Amino acid sequence: MTEKKRNKSKKPMKLWLKITLITVLVIALGGAGFVYSIYNDAKQTVDGKIHQQVTTIDTTLTKKKIKDEKPLNILLLGVDQRGDDAGRSDALMVLSLDPQNDSMQLVSIPRDTRTEIVGRGNQDKINHAYAFGGVDMTIDTVENLLEIDLDYYVSMNMEGLSDMVNAVGGITVDNQLDWVDTGYYEEGFHYASGTLELNGPQTMGYVRMRYQDPNGDFGRTARQRQVIKAIVDEGASIGSVNKIGDMIDVLGDNVVTNMDFSDMQNLLLNYGNTRNNMVSYMMQGQGTKIDGIYYLVVSDDEIQKVHDMIKKVKS
Repeated sequence: MTEKKRNKSKKPMKLWLKITLITVLVIALGGAGFVYSIYNDAKQTVDGKIHQQVTTIDTTLTKKKIKDEKPLNILLLGVDQRGDDAGRSDALMVLSLDPQNDSMQLVSIPRDTRTEIVGRGNQDKINHAYAFGGVDMTIDTVENLLEIDLDYYVSMNMEGLSDMVNAVGGITVDNQLDWVDTGYYEEGFHYASGTLELNGPQTMGYVRMRYQDPNGDFGRTARQRQVIKAIVDEGASIGSVNKIGDMIDVLGDNVVTNMDFSDMQNLLLNYGNTRNNMVSYMMQGQGTKIDGIYYLVVSDDEIQKVHDMIKKVKS
């Protein structure tokens, strides 16, 4: 555990950036009465529905970092949760924001990565941490694996991704493969290689597919990072100002984070330009079966490499 961790009491995708950025655009462009209603709606939604504190992160330290415009690490979770099922973190990424260089780094951790699940004391797939102990156990496990400190988390129900894409009016992606969807999201849809305009269900098929991808889960997580950037770019455009109400509704129903509305405002003011330069990386490993169960075994050298990448942003 890191020093910060020991001092704590027990303790998009960038979707927060989109909602705050568009809110500010509305304030700048809209009429006073309309602006107030949208602003107030956003604030009530964030503080009343989206904001959920966790014991594993001391946000008083994070607020000081924001004030001083220091780099931040944010855990992004795409949770596959249906009905009464506790769910698993189907997508797991560390977003590092560097306001001094106006850049961001997005590192994907494959869901099958074998690591110690902090709080249980056993080795298991990292995405099981969410099923066993929710966001808190996932934060502990990621911090322990990479020996980093996380400043915020943002968790989104993957089923809500479709609604978010529709709310921003669809997204544009550069598709590297050619395939036809055989799943239940958009069965029969042809994902032709090249530039694609996708609606919500088509986006779900795009980020879920892996069996037709020669790179398997690695290819899928690359598409997930691509979609996150596309949503942020579309949501941050001036043309999406009139869609802010729909976007707020989707966020309120599907997203939780330990950021409150004032945190989001401060992030916008001090970190908004980080989206101008984005780099992404996926942690590499070797697929293997242990006791008949598939895992991705990541070497110590690879873990150190990712640790150094994140700490470099934090320096």
